[in-house]
Order: sequence, then structure tokens, then C-alpha cells
Amino acid sequence: MNAPIKTLLVDDQASFREAMHILLELDSSVEVVAEAANGEEALKLTTEHMPQVVLMDLQMPVMCGAEATRRIRDRHPGIRVLVLSVFDQEKDVFEALRAGASGYILKNTPMAQMMDAIRVVAAGQTYLQPTIATQVVAEFNRLSRPIKLSGEERRIAGLLSQREVEILQHLVRGMSNKEIASALSLTEGTVKNHMTRILDKLQVPDRTGAALKARDLGLG
Repeated sequence: MNAPIKTLLVDDQASFREAMHILLELDSSVEVVAEAANGEEALKLTTEHMPQVVLMDLQMPVMCGAEATRRIRDRHPGIRVLVLSVFDQEKDVFEALRAGASGYILKNTPMAQMMDAIRVVAAGQTYLQPTIATQVVAEFNRLSRPIKLSGEERRIAGLLSQREVEILQHLVRGMSNKEIASALSLTEGTVKNHMTRILDKLQVPDRTGAALKARDLGLG
């Protein structure tokens, strides 16, 4: 049996933290190791407990969730942040993703789906619930236009093979590894290998970061 996923719960509302703590630990696959009421506490408790996943609210006093996410990812790149929010506005979603969040889910999401999100993020993947994923893909498509690149951006883009560019373009459209493999007549394992090399070349931690970087490079 796998060890439970060590999770830090961050929200400024004590009643929400208490309810979430109880609900999460009804599932033996999750262990809530600590709770924080703001981003500053989250930084301290992350270093102290080294959770695998941080469940992060965005709107908090002292330090907001986006800034806390950015600092956690800078200090502990292996720790994943899953944003829990009552808002699904594009501004909030993209701010969280740019800060390094590996997932974004609404607080009113059914618990079973929330548990799936935690497991997916803990495994190093990205989780966006469908309504938010649709916004992300639409924004990528809207912004996909010729971009004037800096010398460094041209250098990074030049590191990618044609196949890697094709995979990135499908990734930006919100496709999974399995869907990309089918579209390009590749095995899923081959796509995963390409994805590993893409993350290394783009110097990003996960698929979300790769999609954002691809958009910045005009590859989406």
C-alpha cells in the first residue's frame, strides 16, 4: 500500500480548513500534515513539513496565494501546488499558473474529483477541471499570433526539434499524452520521452509551464 500523500492546507478561513481537513482524511490516500492561514505561514510550514502537495487559496491576507506559490516553487521545486478557489476568472487562473501552480480547481468541486486532482498533481502531472481548461485553451488560441522574440527566446526555440514543436502545439490545445500520441501516430511512451526532453530544453517544471512557454515563444 502506498504511503498517504502529505498535504498542506492553506486558506484564511478556519471553518473551511477544518471542514476540508476532515473530508480529506476520510480518504486514507491523503494525510493533512499542517494548516496555514496565509501565504507567509504556508512558506514556513512548507519548509517545516515538506508536503508533496500544497492546497492553496488565492485570496488571503499578509501574502496572497499566487505569491506564496511562486516562492514555494522557487525554494522547493519538487513540491506541487494545487490552487483551490471560489473564482474561475481568467486573471486568477493565469496568475496561478504563471506562479507555478500544477493545478486549479474550484472549492465547490465534488470531493471525489478533488481527490483525483490531488493524486494527479502529486504524481507530477497537471490538473485543470474542464471549465478552466477550456478557458486556458481559448486564451492560448487567442494569443497565438506572430511574436517578436528576443535573442534568448530564439535560442531556446531553436533547441526544439520539429517533432517536439508538433507535440508542444498539441499540448497547447489541451491534449493529453495519449491524445497527442494518437494524433501523431506515436506510442504514448514516445510522447512521454519527448515531453521529458521538452521540459529540460524549456527549463520548466511541468506540462503547464511548457504550454505557457510555448505560447510565449509563438509555438502555440
